[in-house]
Amino acid sequence: MYRTNTCGELRLSDAGKEVTLAGWVQRSRKMGGMTFVDLRDRYGITQLVFNEADNASLCGDANKLGREYCIQVKGIVSERQSKNSKIPTGDIEIIAKDLNVLSPSLTPPFTIEDNTDGGDDLRMKYRYLDLRREAVRKNLELRHRMTILIRNFLDSQKFMEVETPILIGSTPEGARDFVVPSRMNPGQFYALPQSPQTLKQLLMVAGFDRYFQIAKCFRDEDLRADRQPEFTQIDCEMSFVDQDDVINLFEEMARHLFREIRGVELPKLEQMTWHEAMKRFGSDKPDLRFGMEFVELMDELKGTGSFSVFDEANYIGGIVVPGCADYSRKQLNELTDFVKRPQVGAHGLVFIKYNTDGTVKSSIDKFYTPEQLNKVKETTGAKDGDLVLILSGDNANKTRVQLCSLRLEMGDRLGLRDKNVFKCLWIIDFPLFEWSDEEQRLMATHHPFTMPNPDDIPLLDEHPEQVRAKAYDFVCNGIEVGGGSLRIHDTQLQEKMFEVLGFTPERAEAQFGFLMNAFKYGAPPHAGLAFGLDRFVSILAGLDSIRDCIAFPKNNSGRDVMLDAPSAVDQKQLDELEIKLDIKD
Repeated sequence: MYRTNTCGELRLSDAGKEVTLAGWVQRSRKMGGMTFVDLRDRYGITQLVFNEADNASLCGDANKLGREYCIQVKGIVSERQSKNSKIPTGDIEIIAKDLNVLSPSLTPPFTIEDNTDGGDDLRMKYRYLDLRREAVRKNLELRHRMTILIRNFLDSQKFMEVETPILIGSTPEGARDFVVPSRMNPGQFYALPQSPQTLKQLLMVAGFDRYFQIAKCFRDEDLRADRQPEFTQIDCEMSFVDQDDVINLFEEMARHLFREIRGVELPKLEQMTWHEAMKRFGSDKPDLRFGMEFVELMDELKGTGSFSVFDEANYIGGIVVPGCADYSRKQLNELTDFVKRPQVGAHGLVFIKYNTDGTVKSSIDKFYTPEQLNKVKETTGAKDGDLVLILSGDNANKTRVQLCSLRLEMGDRLGLRDKNVFKCLWIIDFPLFEWSDEEQRLMATHHPFTMPNPDDIPLLDEHPEQVRAKAYDFVCNGIEVGGGSLRIHDTQLQEKMFEVLGFTPERAEAQFGFLMNAFKYGAPPHAGLAFGLDRFVSILAGLDSIRDCIAFPKNNSGRDVMLDAPSAVDQKQLDELEIKLDIKD
């Protein structure tokens, strides 16, 4: 046995015991004839003491230890003279009697501390060292605990965990697939699943009733802080349920997780329609931790002054920023530059300052009278000392999205997006279709298997853009954590969906014939939902990025810098697959 105890469990009540510990050298300090070594493992840190007066040879060996040496120590638990209240083992130390170096270490490329000196790229290259840091390890411990809680909760609700295949057929209707060549079937390819969507629907047809899976999913899309090419879903499907059944059950699961992990009691969650969310916040995932709701100002500003920008606009909207009428010209210029960034795309920003002395100062002073500007004050509910920021544009939803970016920026600047405050809601009544500029056609907002609102089915032929989906998203703090929908379980309706999406009957049959055929054998009404596990963990851990709750994440380019993947493969492998490369310059 390499150890009798871990480095995090010994206490003053263990004084006098002979113990064996194993772990890594965090740091060492030589003070006179004494050497102190902090020994670390997954469970904590324990101080070791080597006394030159007792054993000069052993103390000499201890002085040779470097950071991150893996060692084994035998010794006696003793009360510590200079106690450390910052660690659970701070009342004791180990008087070392024997030392065994299990494995020496090179000097690590960065310090294995919470406040490390390693940059992101360096830490990702040596991720196995980064994972030794308590701050990173705690995130993975949280992830582990969450998956246990999720499994136990779903098991208690009679869900059955079923594994679905990783090698499936390509479904290019959604995000880009990762494709896998088949040596046994030259010129043909598997795809890695973007989600187990059709497979879990087939499990409902099979009568499994309630399914879940902590499922690996893969999407070949451009990455951001909250995206990875491979990610994990809490994937669920239920039969004989309606929308409220699904929402109520998974709201209870979310409530259970927040209670157990963060000690937070979620109230009954608000349900907001997609149209309302866009109108009030310019986002289908609104952050409700702070106000600054949009106020439409068309009646107040269009055609009432001589400002051509507003007179030609199809939408004018503003937000009230409380207590910021004292913003300087420099600060306002920074905000103008912010909205003009390509990521936001606005042409400019209008401000109105309602000063504490009752005066008004605006960037459109010369176009509007003080009375007209006070009308804006009345409509927006602004008070003396507040700042009103206004955007306008030809396209209402596009301008609202820009205004949303500005709202979130102000929330960040004013410290209103506290990571320890959680505001969750459901977004419902999504449009069933959305226009794709890239494809120049209607695309399914979620996926082609989403049930249209029964009231809107007559609109499918003439006005598909007006059709609402029986879909729902779970949103927390401005992040879409999960989403799902009622599914089509009727072959004819599914065929109609494919028709609206521009599928020929042949193409629909080739890609999804297996599903439509299955619906002919007594398919039950069914619905589902999937939470993004990585996102959920990152929110509960208070992280800005999902990377720190994934053991071995990819960077922004989708590369694993530790494994140097993706990489070129041997010509022999390409020959076996009958693949010839033609790389474009």
